[in-house]
Amino acid sequence: MKGYLWAPSAATQVKEPGNWESMAVDAVGNVIEFWGFKRNQGRVWAFLYLRDEALSAAELERDLDLSKGGVSMLIRDLERWGVVLRVRMQGDSSWRYRAETDLLQMARRVIEEREFAFISRIRTDLVEARKLAEQDPSATKAKIDRIRRMELLAEATEKALAVFLKTSRFDVGAMFELFRT
Repeated sequence: MKGYLWAPSAATQVKEPGNWESMAVDAVGNVIEFWGFKRNQGRVWAFLYLRDEALSAAELERDLDLSKGGVSMLIRDLERWGVVLRVRMQGDSSWRYRAETDLLQMARRVIEEREFAFISRIRTDLVEARKLAEQDPSATKAKIDRIRRMELLAEATEKALAVFLKTSRFDVGAMFELFRT
């Protein structure tokens, strides 16, 4: 089954999260929320990442003080993004969940599915806005030039994201050049 792992049996004693762990989990949740995702998506992923072990939905519910339905929806979203993997422990028929630990791979997937598509839509809208402005007699050359600069920024961002997706390097040099003119 693609996306699922088989892990060896482990009698894991889940401990209550310590203060440092709660702070780290909440910090990641806050960053994830800032980026437009659900705060608890970040909390669940960070908790699993820090624990570095497969946990059951019930353990996530208990340790993160989340509802059963909430954990179910969060896990489904996180699996779709490829940042949480479903695991079966040997001798146990229930599903457990483990965090994806390749942070670069995670960033690539999210950028490819979300940010790349978003910036592409922005660029397309700016192209259309410039074309409409060029047909509007009340639009000044300065305004059209400013739209074109915004369009170039979106294009440079799109190119930088494409390079990142191919090479794992993010070059913002072209974007900075736009600000110098």
